[in-house]
Amino acid sequence: MLKQFLNLKLSQKLSPQQIQLMKMIQLPTQAFEQRLKEELVDNPALETGKEEEELFEKDEFDNNDEYDDFEGSENIEADEINIDEYLSNDETPEYKLQTNNYSDDDETRDMPFAAPTSFHQDLINQLNTFLLTDEEHNIAEFLVGSIDDDGYLRRDMSDIVDDMAFTQGMYTNEKAVEKMLHIIQDLDPTGVGARNLHECLLLQLRHKTPTEYVDLAINIIQNEFDAFTKKHYEKLLATYEISKEQLKKAIEEIEKLNPKPGGAYDSSSRTVEQIVPDFAIKIVDGELELSLNGRNAPTLHVSKDYQEMLQTYKVSKDKSHSQKDAVQFIKQKLDSAKWFIDAIRQRQETLFVTMNAIMHFQSEYFLDGEETKLKPMILKDIADMVGLDISTVSRVANSKYVETPYGTKLIKEYFSESMKNDQGEDVSTLEIKKILKTIIEEEDKSKPLPDDQLAEILKEKGYPIARRTIAKYRDLFDIPVARMRKKI
Repeated sequence: MLKQFLNLKLSQKLSPQQIQLMKMIQLPTQAFEQRLKEELVDNPALETGKEEEELFEKDEFDNNDEYDDFEGSENIEADEINIDEYLSNDETPEYKLQTNNYSDDDETRDMPFAAPTSFHQDLINQLNTFLLTDEEHNIAEFLVGSIDDDGYLRRDMSDIVDDMAFTQGMYTNEKAVEKMLHIIQDLDPTGVGARNLHECLLLQLRHKTPTEYVDLAINIIQNEFDAFTKKHYEKLLATYEISKEQLKKAIEEIEKLNPKPGGAYDSSSRTVEQIVPDFAIKIVDGELELSLNGRNAPTLHVSKDYQEMLQTYKVSKDKSHSQKDAVQFIKQKLDSAKWFIDAIRQRQETLFVTMNAIMHFQSEYFLDGEETKLKPMILKDIADMVGLDISTVSRVANSKYVETPYGTKLIKEYFSESMKNDQGEDVSTLEIKKILKTIIEEEDKSKPLPDDQLAEILKEKGYPIARRTIAKYRDLFDIPVARMRKKI
């Protein structure tokens, strides 16, 4: 049986404008510029640039009964099409009040990007210099395609043979594949095509000019690789009956090698990414001064063409159906333009007040750049200061950069939890991490400090920290355990 009943409930929903604003706040400067370009393409009612506009009287389209002369006019009232909401009423445009003493050389120009040859294509180009049969060339190309970005071939020969048969219709054997692999291993960069780190290091050592220490290094990698990786130096000294100086020289030869030959090629050809800071902090007469990147607040205005279309419709006596449809279209685009301009304004205000709160919270650090003066700061601290939601502050801090006298840094790096020192004061975990890193850098590498000794040293400095916390901080800095930091 069907029944009807009423159910009242309260629910909170975000309007499209709020969703648009949140997405725009999260965007860094370069992504925001791309979003702006997309909106300018999608909405012809929007234009950017410093262009003087003809302003209309506010009541020009008010109380116009002619809007009610056609079907559907209830959705297009005159006061809804008030373009003054999108324009300034000042007689002097805002841009005329701004400085404009920049030369053409000061314009922001797009950086040209290089189009380098890829790592795998370079290997193919080198293969073309060898005299190979069609079958050998096809096998070699398949092997090159199986090499990862680090330069390793991490697949068994049998799997490669089967894969070539199923996917390429090429029937061969492991011996032929192995032969082509040896040719690839002679290509640049040295060590490419290795199946593991052990083979990669050997390939590079064998390409070196033979010396006493290179030969010793080859012997160590070939026969005592496990002892070398675990830094059992005493065992190596006893096995080869050599002095510490000889072992040190051999290890230096090994340390010169590249464990990721493909990665070295990639880093040399990779285009350099440019970071565009969203904020800039300067010290002027001993005071902090914050500015927002001007590219975050572009000059937008309503297209003159749309103003002229409205004017044409107003003076027209015979209003066709197509003209009425055009007015409806104009209204939608004007509304969209107003929302977008409002979103940009709110984005600018939100970014500025949030970063301003962070700057004042960490004023001691921004004045002298000493990282140990960074205070414990979490998202809630800033959210309470500016009266915004924690998620909004997170969107601002997550992907934005600030230019300071001490370098350009990601804003979220200034956030940290607090810990108690021996005096019961709250100190930032960033301060503790900095001290720990300094201690490890200054330790005696012949006798590196284990985690429990590091914990004792920090405790003596007034920071009682557990050993497991030391291990966690080491992992954050990608610092290995004490035994792996040992040097001869």
